[in-house]
Parts: sequence; structure tokens; C-alpha cells
Amino acid sequence: MTDLDKDRIIEMAWEDRTTFEAIFLQFGLKEQQVIDLMRIELKSTSFKIWRERVQGRKTKHEKRRDFKEGRFKCSRQRQISNNKISKR
Repeated sequence: MTDLDKDRIIEMAWEDRTTFEAIFLQFGLKEQQVIDLMRIELKSTSFKIWRERVQGRKTKHEKRRDFKEGRFKCSRQRQISNNKISKR
């Protein structure tokens, strides 16, 4: 596994709405393997913070989600067009 792959897996694991199933489909790592990777690559305090966030979170497991499809978009997120952030 390359450093770029590890970085992407860590990034996906930190994202609230990216499921462990999505990580498995893209990289072939099961949930426990992702946890082990995070434990090795992160500082101990960062790992503890991440585990507290992820543990019991419904959005990290596809079967426990309230929704099946669609992407979440925050109401405060600005519209992006042609690589320029449009003003409100």
C-alpha cells in the first residue's frame, strides 16, 4: 500500500459520511483493518478522538443509515462554479 493510499484511507475514515463499506470497496480493507491502520498512522490522541467520533456513528455503516442514496450538503456550503466560489 502506497503512502498516497494510506492518506486517502485516513481521509475517508475521518469523513463522517464515508462508510467503512465504501473504504472496503475501494481499497479492500475491512473495518478492523482500517482501525488498525488509523492506530498505527495517527498520534495516540488523534486516534482516541477519531475512535470516539466513529464509535456508534450510524453514518459510518451502510446498514445503519437512515438514507440509502444521495449526498449530504450543508445549508451553509457555498455553490462552486467554474472553480470560483460564487458569492451569495
